[in-house]
Formats: sequence, C-alpha cells, structure tokens
Amino acid sequence: MNADGKVLDRLRTETPSKSKSPKVVEDTIAEVVEELRRWHLIAAVGIGAAGFVDERRASVLFAPHLAWRNEPLRDAVRSRVGLPVVVENDANAAAWAEWQIGAGLGWTHVCCVTLGTGIGGGLVINGELERGYGGTAGEFGHMTIVPGGHRCECGNRGCWEQYASGNALVREARELLASESPVARGLAEWVGGDPSRLSGPLVTELAKDGDPAAIELLEEIGGWLGIGLANLAAALDPGLFVIGGGVSAAGELLLGPTRHTFRRALTGRGYRPEPQITQAALGNEAGMVGAALLAREALPRWRQRRPAGVRMVRPRPRRPLGLFGDPPPRLRNTTR
Repeated sequence: MNADGKVLDRLRTETPSKSKSPKVVEDTIAEVVEELRRWHLIAAVGIGAAGFVDERRASVLFAPHLAWRNEPLRDAVRSRVGLPVVVENDANAAAWAEWQIGAGLGWTHVCCVTLGTGIGGGLVINGELERGYGGTAGEFGHMTIVPGGHRCECGNRGCWEQYASGNALVREARELLASESPVARGLAEWVGGDPSRLSGPLVTELAKDGDPAAIELLEEIGGWLGIGLANLAAALDPGLFVIGGGVSAAGELLLGPTRHTFRRALTGRGYRPEPQITQAALGNEAGMVGAALLAREALPRWRQRRPAGVRMVRPRPRRPLGLFGDPPPRLRNTTR
C-alpha cells in the first residue's frame, strides 16, 4: 500500500491449518513479504492477526483458528524480514481503516463488525482505537447469545459467531440440504446433492440470483446479526455500525433483515438516537489496509507528510511503549 492508502499489489496464499506449528505460519507470512519485496520498496509490515493481540501489539495471546498461544509474532516476523513490524487484531485493523478512509469517515463513534469464519469487531471512539485493558477488546463474536447453544471453537457454547457468521451460514445451508427439504431444491441442483460443496460465497450468489432458500438463509443470519448489534448498541451506543467481512458481500440481502431485527430489539427504541448500519466501504481488504496504515503511522518519516484524506491522531499517552517497543512518539504535527 502506498502513502495515500491505495493498494498497489496483492499476494494471496493459503493459511496453514491450526494443526501446524506457529513457525510454519510465520514462515508463510515472511515468504509473502519477501515475494512482494522483489517488486516494491517496503518500509514496514503490518499484520492483521485473527486472535487476541496484547497491549504492546507484539504477541498473539490466543487464536481460535490458528496454533498461536502467547506467540511473539512481531519479533518472530521482524527477525525473518528485517523490517519494522506492527501486529494488530485483524478486526481492529479493519475498524481503523474504515474510520480513516472508509465508511466511518467523519464519524466520532464507530463500531465495526466483521463477518467471516467467525465474527470480529473493533471500536473507534473520538479518533482512538479502543483496545481495552489487555488489548483484547472487540471480541464481539464470543458474546454468549444462546446459552447452551452451538459449541464454539473458543470452548464455550452459544457464541454470537455460531449464529451470524460465514461458518454459521454454511452450516445452516448444509443442514437444510441434508434434510432433503424441497425448499433446498435449487441448492441441491447447484452442488449435485453434495452438502460439502456448499460455501458461503455460493449461497450469496444464489441469493442474488433469487434462489428462495439462499435468501431465507441470509435473512436468518441477518436476524441474528441484528440481535447482536442491538446488544452492542445498549452497551456501547455507537453512532455507526460498519459491517464488513466476506458475508457482507450479500449487501441488502443481509443488511435489510439485520436492520429490521435491530430496530425491534433496540433498547429504548423511539426515544434515543438510532445507530446507523452500513456496509463496509473497503470490503475484505479493510483489515489489510488498516494493518498497513498502522505500520506506516509508526514510522517517524510519516509524521513529516500527511496525504490528503488520511487522518493523524494523538497517540495514547497511557501506553508505556510504542508500536515497536520504543518510547511513544510525541504528538504529531498535523499542520505540515
């Protein structure tokens, strides 16, 4: 990504499964960086990690879908690539990007919810990325929404992401198909009757083409999403919810039912400002762009130039360390 937030190049590779050692994942990240260095001058690396990132933005404390447990990811990757590295939770990075240059531009209280394999989240309040006491704020997907419900990979039951994520969409679609319901006839034709061939993007595309079962599945996911957002609104009172991640590609097929359920479940409805719900502007690239923004903002040279449309903010004085383990930078001069 360049200084103006434009993505210049992309390289995608398969994420090693969580059965693989952390070193395998770190080697994969380093290989991607080195490949991109063949064609571009790189000043710093930002990583959006799907897991709990500590307050120093250095270690991944826990990742439900990868083998990271108290993993010093920043230092491990930095030793391999020889560049400054910033690690942030992927949903936090997405929230930062949407607030900086995306759908949240101009808002003071933005809550970003990302729907992918699970549900991630990030909160930006008055220009500050709220990370919590230990750096693990925003794990909205693991709110218990159905006590005793579906088992979650985090170890608990009834987590929100078990009902309103990409995994939930695929699970419900496969169960519908396996039941041999006549409602699922269209789904069955597309996958030849094999439930294992169903995927979230396929369900979304079929819904866009008017398949009634696919539309119903997205309505169900949207309903659960609306209930969870109403809970977040009661606790956080944001002005704007930004919905990102792969499932958000369904657009109004998802967000229409979400808004309907949200309004019915919102505490104090009719007597309070109603938070708006909108689709993320940066799509699946939000986490990548946000990680790059955070990495660039940590470089001293970045303070000398502010590209149009990219905001500068005051670093939090309560953090004892900067993003690279150095003393925190002074207030950036926003007049340059």
